[in-house]
Amino acid sequence: MGLRIWPALASAGIMLLTGLMVRQLGGGRFAQGLGALCILISPTFLMTGVMFQAVPYDQLFWVLAIYFIVLLLKTDDPRCWLGIGAAIGLGMMTKYTMLFFGISLTVGILLTSARRYLRSPWLWAGVGVALLIMLPNILWQFNHDWISLDYTHSINERDIERGRADGFLPEQFLNMNFLTLPIVLAGLYFYFSSQGKRYRVLGWVFVVALAVFLVMKGRFYYLAPAYPMLLAAGAVVTEQHFKYKRPLVVALVIAGLLMVAPSLPVVPVDSDLWKDIVELNDSFPEMIGWEELVETVAGVRDTLPPGEKVAIFAANYGEAGAINLYGERYDLPEAISPVNTHRYWSEGRLDADVYIVLGISQSGAENWFNEVASAARITNRYDVENEETQKYPVIFVCRSPKIPLSQMWDDLDEWFG
Repeated sequence: MGLRIWPALASAGIMLLTGLMVRQLGGGRFAQGLGALCILISPTFLMTGVMFQAVPYDQLFWVLAIYFIVLLLKTDDPRCWLGIGAAIGLGMMTKYTMLFFGISLTVGILLTSARRYLRSPWLWAGVGVALLIMLPNILWQFNHDWISLDYTHSINERDIERGRADGFLPEQFLNMNFLTLPIVLAGLYFYFSSQGKRYRVLGWVFVVALAVFLVMKGRFYYLAPAYPMLLAAGAVVTEQHFKYKRPLVVALVIAGLLMVAPSLPVVPVDSDLWKDIVELNDSFPEMIGWEELVETVAGVRDTLPPGEKVAIFAANYGEAGAINLYGERYDLPEAISPVNTHRYWSEGRLDADVYIVLGISQSGAENWFNEVASAARITNRYDVENEETQKYPVIFVCRSPKIPLSQMWDDLDEWFG
């Protein structure tokens, strides 16, 4: 619960910033509430608001940068570039998709009257702020051979191979509630109409980002943080021209309630509805069984002779995360794992007398160790099928590595888990 509070606050911040954008664009109280409501009932923001990962913070910093752009274009106060730069810098420290926002913003500036800001020292001061915030990450990348380029390429290839990018355009409906589509379209029209000419750069930001993610076969949610600015402008247009405001709000609330079960982990796990929901959202099964997994690993550890140095090897970042989150209560060591950045966190803890290994097959374990014995099976109280219980459910006790892990660790090419 403590971890879920932070993404929830990030999503709440997106709602707040959307309402503030509406006010800056000339919207009254109804429009401000409508813009925030459209964020609240959007499936993507509901889903990301309960999962502790980079996505909700990436979304927040996109929207924060856009809010400062709105302020800049409305007030013509060049100091807003400092806020834009800070938001972009924080976004880049969170998730590299912020780079595509920067590209889209650059194109939007070049295609509109905002080109005048290129002569402003404040714009370049904002660039300096962004680079200063990004500096620790730039230095880390430099010292690690720009490894994130390899990672990004690998993850994109994986998504294409698994077909995860095939539905990019139709899945945009997950970035908004289906009833908010007219408001989104009204917002896009606003930025390219005479009424929104001052803010036209934001229309180009959306169009360019959409085109870039489409061509590069990105995941649908990469574009999600570009929708609040459309919803904000659309709320202004709706307030000005739509007469049936109360029925609209009622319809949106009902549509939002329909999104709760597929978006939030509120449906009882052992119910019939659960089986239908997991077909729509495959994240839910992966939330089940973390504590049972760690308890099982602790039980395996307790069967080992005292005095042996024990290491827990997890081939999946979810398993490593579970061990590191709940393992302290069982006095377990932190997991070692070759997956993603875990490979760096594991250094210095690789060599041990005995390894508890999870997340790989027996033949995989036998490739690494001379002695491999099955010790337990991963289950959960609901008998839910997920990656841990189905793919590699057996926990092994392994001894006598064929090559010391510390010698082969840098040669492991393991992403994703």
